[in-house]
Amino acid sequence: MKKNNENRELIMALDELEKEKGISKEYILESLETALASAYKRNFDSAENVKIEMDGKTGEIHIYAQKEVVEELTDSNTQILLDMAKNIEKKAKVGDIINIEIMPKDFGRIAAQTAKQQVLQKIREAERDLIFDEYNERKGEIVTGIIQKADKGAVILDLGKLEGIMPAKEQIPTETYKVNDKIKSYVLNVGKGLKGVPQALVTRSHPDFVKKLFELEIPEIYEKIIEVKAVARDAGSRSKVAVYSNNPDIDPVGSCVGSRGIRIQNIINELHGEKIDVIEWNEDPAIFISAALLPSHVMAIDIDEEKRFAEVIVSDEELSLAIGKAGQNARLAVKLTNWKIDIKSESQYRQILEAQNNQEENIEEGKDE
Repeated sequence: MKKNNENRELIMALDELEKEKGISKEYILESLETALASAYKRNFDSAENVKIEMDGKTGEIHIYAQKEVVEELTDSNTQILLDMAKNIEKKAKVGDIINIEIMPKDFGRIAAQTAKQQVLQKIREAERDLIFDEYNERKGEIVTGIIQKADKGAVILDLGKLEGIMPAKEQIPTETYKVNDKIKSYVLNVGKGLKGVPQALVTRSHPDFVKKLFELEIPEIYEKIIEVKAVARDAGSRSKVAVYSNNPDIDPVGSCVGSRGIRIQNIINELHGEKIDVIEWNEDPAIFISAALLPSHVMAIDIDEEKRFAEVIVSDEELSLAIGKAGQNARLAVKLTNWKIDIKSESQYRQILEAQNNQEENIEEGKDE
């Protein structure tokens, strides 16, 4: 096919795409060659083996019928006699595949239509792949989006280049979401929806959302001077966050709370009033579990490391505080420490001890008799 303005314009457009959007020109040219070969066979009802090459500098299209060199012809669509083959390629020998250039009438128009459709399709696919790759690298990060839909069920966010989906279970139960509101969310995963369109699964209820907010708000965590060891959360109500620093000069809890509580307050504001208990992580499970049950104070604790079970004694006055409303404080402490915790008041513990003593005395008296 001779050079023409359309071909040159196509190549210039591909060069521009490569520069502006990072879409490989070679990638689109290879796709074009495949699509043009299919278009040729479809439109000309061809049984030939067709190869199409497109010049990446001029846009010229060359169409070849690929034929095997044979001594006896059995299929003229796919074979060529040796004598005829040598007229095309002097060194041709039996068994070689040679390319015979052909130019069917009207294929220029078909090629132009096919090229336009294929380029547009590949641009869309490549752009989607680029967006997918970009956001796939942002898994585990916080993004800001504008609410597009907030009916019952999932909330749909405009994240700029792609859509964010926040299912009901990933929403904070106490929050109300309104169209056009700007909100932060945490990227759990990135996948492809209908027609390969990238979508991000986002959350505001996941414990890692709180962990990432701490990292963004507290420089010492971002710089890894302080580490967030664990987060337990009842989204919208209360979170417990265990922090630790191996630098003895650093107060991890004080650093996270900040002067007059300003650092932690910024996180609480983002979570619309969710309470946050910041406690110091300790490798000693007795100390860590006691801290996890704050604001109550533990009087005594008995640890079974093999079963990861802790029996905790608190004063009668603080039993309800240790357990928390609807068991929340104890439940979060269990999640935070990953230990089973049994909480008893001082009087309950004394009653158990008395019952055990009485039982032992009865056993002894039975032996004496």
